[in-house]
Amino acid sequence: MNSRDPNAILNGEIADVQAYQDVRNIPIERVGVRGVRYPLRWQTTQGVQPAVGQFNLYVSLPAHQKGTHMSRFIAMLEETDQSGESLNVARMLQMHRDMLTRLEADRGRIELNLPFFVRKAAPVSGIQSLMDYQLSVVIDGSADGAELKLTVLVPVTSLCPCSKTISEYGAHNQRSHVTIEVLTRDAIEPEALIAIAEAQASCDLYGVLKRVDEKYVTERAYDNPKFVEDLIRDVAAALKRDPRIQRYAVEVENFESIHNHSAYARIESH
Repeated sequence: MNSRDPNAILNGEIADVQAYQDVRNIPIERVGVRGVRYPLRWQTTQGVQPAVGQFNLYVSLPAHQKGTHMSRFIAMLEETDQSGESLNVARMLQMHRDMLTRLEADRGRIELNLPFFVRKAAPVSGIQSLMDYQLSVVIDGSADGAELKLTVLVPVTSLCPCSKTISEYGAHNQRSHVTIEVLTRDAIEPEALIAIAEAQASCDLYGVLKRVDEKYVTERAYDNPKFVEDLIRDVAAALKRDPRIQRYAVEVENFESIHNHSAYARIESH
């Protein structure tokens, strides 16, 4: 019998074509669905945050099995949404285990990308506003040996030490993107990585600033100049001190205000 067989109903049941035997004897490392946008609730240290995430969901497929059950991936997301349960890094690890059980797979991979917001108080006035970041969570492996990769993109301010040194007044500064990627078996919250990036910058960014705050952040950056090399080394040193982190990679891109190009650096742990 094949998938075109009009009599593909046996004993009153529709045939499970995906479960048919495959004779090519070639296993598949990843098969599933990608680019799935779904509403979710993310549990932050400040409370539950609604978001729209983009999911890529994969499992391994043994050589003897024809196909996987694609609808089960979507059903898992649908049940999560209907339950009203919030996601966080620890819950994503549980979702990965659930996915392997549903798909009867030995290994699998979940990739989730979403906007991530932190409510911050301005440094002097204390006025509250939201800052947005980009968050990526990747869980890959078996049920009892999955690795967690967490990535955050953090915008900050950097001020050029050379410009400050050679100029009689003023110094050029720019917005910079610090991208931190860590590999761990523990559930590290994104806020911890964001805090590391912002602490090492010339100054961090805020959604809303009053004039007293603007004075503060301008002078704070001027008193704390950093080349792209300084910023990335300071971030890497802070990550190296965290015992929860097995490996890390850091990228820093300065969107130069006096050049038509960016300054860039990358460090990977070994």
